[in-house]
Parts: sequence; structure tokens; C-alpha cells
Amino acid sequence: MDLQLSGKVAVVTGASRGIGRAIAATLAEEGMSLALVARSRDQLDDLARSLRTKSLVLAVDLREPDAPSMVVAATLSHFGRLDLLVNNAGATKRGDFFELSDHDWADGFALKFLGAMRCCRAAWPHLKAAGGNIVNIVGIGGRTGTAEFTIGGSVNAALLNLTKALADRGVRDGVRVNAINPGSIATDRLQARLRSFASDHGLDLTRAEQEMARLSGVARFGQPDEIARVVAFLASPRTEFCHGTVVDVDGGQTRTL
Repeated sequence: MDLQLSGKVAVVTGASRGIGRAIAATLAEEGMSLALVARSRDQLDDLARSLRTKSLVLAVDLREPDAPSMVVAATLSHFGRLDLLVNNAGATKRGDFFELSDHDWADGFALKFLGAMRCCRAAWPHLKAAGGNIVNIVGIGGRTGTAEFTIGGSVNAALLNLTKALADRGVRDGVRVNAINPGSIATDRLQARLRSFASDHGLDLTRAEQEMARLSGVARFGQPDEIARVVAFLASPRTEFCHGTVVDVDGGQTRTL
């Protein structure tokens, strides 16, 4: 299926690895030009060299209040337009609620929520002009709270609400806003959790992965490109009636309505 994305321009945050890298590669395959955003220039440069489309590397820390507006300005200066913003950047600290500090909480909100909010605010007038859209990569923890994921769950819930609120504004302005909730995806972060689980339970990595998946209620963990393909689909004019939509891509882990 032609997703009608060729010739358009996207900003992808958190693009250096994992889900963000897969999103960038998939959008490039669809013919989009890309502004690649993350803190690691080396990883972004490596990604840019692998793509078959035009790209702009922006090594910035989106926790800095002025960084999102700089990203949007650089994208407009380089490409002359902006059609899609993918907010993917941000990781939050897991752990015992009573061991998490105020700094941990502030840092969790600084990148994933405030960084995304500021990117949306800076990009909005240009997306409005282009009839473009936003896809927020959030997470199933925003729907189902767990004791060891209090920061991440709270941040994700806030970002899901922001998605709905901006979708409401987008009806008037012609900007589509949707979100994806990934479940357990085979990224470096999951591999670190897997190694810890294997060590704690005396299992090899293969058995540990099977057991972690079973405890999560899924048949297997997901792959980054499985999230990326949904991003491309939601970004496409083919899904123009999807607005304020939240898609759980989690192998069935979320069982609530």
C-alpha cells in the first residue's frame, strides 16, 4: 500500500536507537525526509548514513526548554516544511516508589512530557499550515498502573491526556494527533531488564525471556519495527479519520477497555 508520505518531512525525537531508530528507517523507506533528534550525535550520524533519503542530524537535549523550538526552526530552515512530528524521546526511572527522589520525578517529566509538549507547541503552526500530524509514542503504563513504574505510568498518563487535548484543538486547526502505546519491545532497555531478571532467577537469557513474557501475559515481546509500521500508517493520509486515537501495540498485554 502506498502510504502517500513520499516528499514529506518528519521530525523524529529519540531517533538514535530502539523504537525511534526503527521509526526513522521506516519513514525513510516511505520517502520522507527526516530531522533526526537525540542527544547522541555519533548514533544519529550512523543512522543518517544508513538512510536512503535526506536527513538532518540534530544532537540536542530536549530537556532544555529552548531545544524544541530550535529543532523546529532548524527543520524549517533545512527542508522548508514540516508534515509530521513523532514524539518518541524519553525514558523514566523504575523502582520502589519510596526510593524515587524528587529529581527522578522531575527528570522523568522533563524529557518525555515537557519535551513532547514543547515540540508540539513549536511545531503546531507549521503542521497547521501543512495539514500535518503528530504521533506520540507513549506506553501501556499510562493505562495500567504498576508499583515499580510509578514515574513512567504518571508521565504516560499525562501524555495520553495531552494527546486527547491537542486532538480536540486539532479538529479546528486541521492537525491530526494520535498516540501509540507500545508494550514490552525488544530494545536495549528491555534487554537490561531481561539480564537482571535472568540473574535474579538463575535463568539463561532465552528462558528468562520466555518467563518474562509469560508473566506479562503475552506470547512474545515486540520488535521496534512493529511500532514503526503503525507510526507510518497513522501518519498517512490513508488514516485521516484517525484523530485522538490511542493504539495499544502490546501483544494483548492490556486487557482493560
